[in-house]
Amino acid sequence: MSLLPSLGGAPRASVSPLEVRLLRDGIVESRHRVHAVVCDGRGRVLMRAGDPQLLSFVRSSLKPFQATVFVASGAADACGCGERGLAIACASHAGTPAHAREAFRLLWGAEVEPEQLQCPIPAGGSSALEHNCSGKHAAFLATCKRLGWSSESYLQNEHPLQQEVLKRVAELLALPPAELLVARDDCGAPTLQLQLAQMALLYAHLGSGDQPDLERLLRAMLNHPELVAGEGRFDTELMRQGHGQVLSKGGAEGIQCLSRVGEGMGVAIKVEDGSARAKHAVALQLLEQLDWLTPITLDDLRRQFLAPAPHLRLEVVGELRSTA
Repeated sequence: MSLLPSLGGAPRASVSPLEVRLLRDGIVESRHRVHAVVCDGRGRVLMRAGDPQLLSFVRSSLKPFQATVFVASGAADACGCGERGLAIACASHAGTPAHAREAFRLLWGAEVEPEQLQCPIPAGGSSALEHNCSGKHAAFLATCKRLGWSSESYLQNEHPLQQEVLKRVAELLALPPAELLVARDDCGAPTLQLQLAQMALLYAHLGSGDQPDLERLLRAMLNHPELVAGEGRFDTELMRQGHGQVLSKGGAEGIQCLSRVGEGMGVAIKVEDGSARAKHAVALQLLEQLDWLTPITLDDLRRQFLAPAPHLRLEVVGELRSTA
């Protein structure tokens, strides 16, 4: 797997990762090392902290790109799911009744039974519709129904649905599909191991508005952020308060991706120890450095996500460095 081209060639000088510190009454208690990169739509590394070649699984940040087959196949239009259905297809949702109903509506429109979902029933739940990935799985099944593909093996790597997803991601990265390493995600679907710069490139494509299928998914997520994560959750609150300027989609184990809408720039973040609180702190720090959100919006988001209790506070040490 080769590194995507960067602005002016591969970065020569090393840049330290960012550090997120948890302070208890002003005293450092915990530290997290975090890597971050900014890419444009040509795959050039514009700014970085840490290693842009760092390999990690993209996890749920892959969902908008997995949903491109749902759109391109005509399955989304055939089941009449509208923007709300597209948003739930990209979601890592909270499993509320509203989220489960939206996934059910998608399946209903496609004439697919919920029993065909192969994502797990979450702990304490009563249906796979409550699983945070149920929208993605519902879109998978609707696509299989539309194209006449087997619904029993839709999560297998060799299934034509998953091969089509692999092909589309490879096209966006300008790589042969065989170069992409596939592994099983916790919901049973395939995910990919990518360089951090490659994740940022995917999100640069997503935010650019240049490709109709991605544009539809982008607008659905921005117009219905409450479906993408849930009330009080980071992705939902950032997109809601960002007024359509920034798309946000996280993944497990410290993955966070961002798009600057209409400018073809993507950000990817990876916390070495997988901490969610650290990726949120870094995301807000980078949004300030990049000037993608207003100071008032950033202050509101910091109060919500960086001060979990009156005696606790998260702070970020370091910044992105330009490769120019």
